[in-house]
Amino acid sequence: MRSPVYLLTSIWMFMLLGIVQASPYGEKGFHFVAEDSISMDIPNDLRPYIQSISYFAPQGFKPEGEIRKMGKGVYYIAFEWDCANDLSLAFWEVQIRPMFMPLFHWAPHLTPTDNHIMPQHVFRSPAMINTSEDRFLAIVPDLDLLQHQDKAPWFMDMDAMKNLLSLGFSASKITDHVLYEKLGKTNIPKGKNQLAAYILISEEQEDIRNPFAKVNQFLWQKWGEKANEKNKALLKSDLDTYVQHTYNWAFKNWKDAVWQEFDLHGKRVGAPTFIVNVTQSPNYKGEINEREFRSIWNQAWFNSFRSASGLMRYALRTHNDSLKGYALKTKELALAFPQQEGFFPGLIATEMEPREIAGKSYWRSKGWQHYYYGNSDRNPFGKAAKEAPFHVLDMSFTAFLMLEWYQDLEKDETLLDFARNYGEGLLKIQRDDGFFPAWIDVQTHKDLQILSKSPESAMSVTFLLKLSEITKEEKFKNAAWRALKAVDQLCLEHGQWEDFETYLSCSRYGSVDLVGRKVVRNNMYKQNTLSMYYLAQAHFQAYRISRDVTHLRLGERVMDELLMWQAVWQPGFIHIPAVGGFGVMNADAEWNDSRQSLFAELILQYGKALKRKDYMQRGIAALRASFVLMYCPENALSKVQWEKRWPFMNERDYGFMMENYGHDGHTSAEGIGIGEFTIYDWGNGAASEAYNRILDNWGDQIFWKY
Repeated sequence: MRSPVYLLTSIWMFMLLGIVQASPYGEKGFHFVAEDSISMDIPNDLRPYIQSISYFAPQGFKPEGEIRKMGKGVYYIAFEWDCANDLSLAFWEVQIRPMFMPLFHWAPHLTPTDNHIMPQHVFRSPAMINTSEDRFLAIVPDLDLLQHQDKAPWFMDMDAMKNLLSLGFSASKITDHVLYEKLGKTNIPKGKNQLAAYILISEEQEDIRNPFAKVNQFLWQKWGEKANEKNKALLKSDLDTYVQHTYNWAFKNWKDAVWQEFDLHGKRVGAPTFIVNVTQSPNYKGEINEREFRSIWNQAWFNSFRSASGLMRYALRTHNDSLKGYALKTKELALAFPQQEGFFPGLIATEMEPREIAGKSYWRSKGWQHYYYGNSDRNPFGKAAKEAPFHVLDMSFTAFLMLEWYQDLEKDETLLDFARNYGEGLLKIQRDDGFFPAWIDVQTHKDLQILSKSPESAMSVTFLLKLSEITKEEKFKNAAWRALKAVDQLCLEHGQWEDFETYLSCSRYGSVDLVGRKVVRNNMYKQNTLSMYYLAQAHFQAYRISRDVTHLRLGERVMDELLMWQAVWQPGFIHIPAVGGFGVMNADAEWNDSRQSLFAELILQYGKALKRKDYMQRGIAALRASFVLMYCPENALSKVQWEKRWPFMNERDYGFMMENYGHDGHTSAEGIGIGEFTIYDWGNGAASEAYNRILDNWGDQIFWKY
């Protein structure tokens, strides 16, 4: 008799070899592949890249599969069958096993276990990419087919441990925030069912060094450019109208809730509050309940100084002294933040208190006479804003904005002095390895040793290069070069795009055990797009100052990866215009996230320098997408969604805008996917800033040309 250990080992080996597999249909159990699956013939040109393609044939029907060559390095794999009756399966998939052992893997979402999948909800620029030293392979779902087939939901999966790429049908459930797992029951309706994908291959070193460029260009040429043209027809071409809605909302219709003005250190200062929600609408009949503590932030997400610079541009262009006054009060507030050896807090807030009204408790501010300075509560130490440490990224981001204001808008020497003081402090805390710490103690300014080696340092590179350019002091530039080299080594080859948002926002998956470590099954880090932006921005700044084309090419490599998070099509299950909008990370589900307004001009800058029309189109598409979620008559589709979710909304709410769509991982035509709040500095105010900056720097013709 065989021992239990022998039997278990044998089963494990069979599974590794693909001889034994768990059934994707029916009850749990093992079924031999030889009895249930079909293996496709591999064309000769594909054999160096693909070892096998197999799929299951559940009892009662047999899918027909074919592979066609579409052009050099492009194949099309398609499956079709007619079901006489509705089928109920756990899931159905095609498994593609590469011939080579990949060194690099990429997919748009994490699938840390065999039960996790990447559902079609995260198919913004969908692909699975594998490369080795001499091979490039990518699988791209056919979005034309998915667009017109409202049947069983599609999914992808990438198992680096078993060297398998999968595409198929599966219903899913949401776990964590936001990962997806197979539901265990998928309905495949009777009639014609289809599934298809493109296979891209290459042995060119250029495609292996930058595995995203080939996929990105394929996606944009195949779907993005045409979808972008259709999308433009859904949006008002004159984006200035959206900006007018924003400022009417913030400084007129919602002014009592949004605008905060008070005396501080003998000066009159002010700024829009961090966040407001629908209970603060002038049309809401119930009691106000403030969603979070009343505050004004100057950090890498929510930055009042950034929004104020856009307001200042608009005020100067339109000769609006009232709006200029608001912008200048916000500038004075930023300059009033106290510095300690150059370092300064990231926010000012009021004390809050619960108030009981008619037996219910509501969250209210005590007023600005009860203010305190603090830092972002999105920190790894569990500290509330009042006790939180300094975040170097936040300070570098704000100080860079001060230099831009000084250079572009107003030669206010206090801005330069503030930024220079910070720059001197930043040099003192640079680590021996070139990085800057992520968080430092408020009192001692010591490195707190979490995410201290991260792409967040790239934002400090951009700031220091700008500071060196203005002051002509080489020490700032020298520190920047050291940090840039360190970030390149960390991120470019390994994709270690980890920053504060990766683990410390609403998506906390991996915050305990994944920092600095890959998800083994995917051979990928948990990744965030802000990190990519910081490094692409740093390289463009380096190129602009040095004219060294190496920085341009390295930045292009990062930009191509960043663009894998931009939507290139209009899915039927996304009920707002989606093309051009960005996702956040590979463990979250947003569409049209507000970061697209931050990214837009940088995409244009690379497009102009590289003479890439697709980048130019994508940059303007990102800017347009930044206004898609605004509640206003110009956004007909979004307006319907808002009113289904919040029926009391009317013209007094025009300009209200959620920061993203489908945040919780699912949507519906009845308003699911629409949120409840506006963050002015990460929504309508930020989008307006991007528009005003691009208009000043590029002229209005760019909006019509692209």
